[in-house]
Amino acid sequence: MNQPVLPAPEANWVFGYGSLMWNPGFAFEERQNALIRGLHRALCIWSHVHRGTPEKPGLVLGLDRGGSCRGVAFRVASEHWDATVDYLRRREQATSVYIEILHEARLEDGRHVRALAYRADRAHRQYCGKLPDRQLLEVVRGGVGLSGANPDYVLATHDHLDELGIPDRTLAWLSHQLRG
Repeated sequence: MNQPVLPAPEANWVFGYGSLMWNPGFAFEERQNALIRGLHRALCIWSHVHRGTPEKPGLVLGLDRGGSCRGVAFRVASEHWDATVDYLRRREQATSVYIEILHEARLEDGRHVRALAYRADRAHRQYCGKLPDRQLLEVVRGGVGLSGANPDYVLATHDHLDELGIPDRTLAWLSHQLRG
């Protein structure tokens, strides 16, 4: 598993762009909307555990090359940092489809921080790249894994982005189709 050099205790930030935004699963001291550049949110990962199985995969989000991504940054207390990283590695790295990175994030209040994030590993067999909308819909409709049904993941993520005023064309289209 690719493990970065962890940030200094005064800079324990985690960047969420998918389910971490609405279900972080760890204690945090501060939460801020944040922007990262050079990576964008994409349904580019075949889910074999959380939202699908190897036989019938679902789709989950990854940070992929190019563009930018608006999401949420969480500051974790130093005394909880090691446990938080352990938790995130168990949750996000069930099949090692992500590369754990430290990436600069600009917080809503203007600060720049280094945040732990999970980037899609384009060399991993579960990386699917950009699929056509109709295929995305078909896969999402059929995916169910340990964390539940794939449509629930897509709808919850879209709804949370909507609450934050963050547009996402793909998730908006999928949500409309799933609810329609």
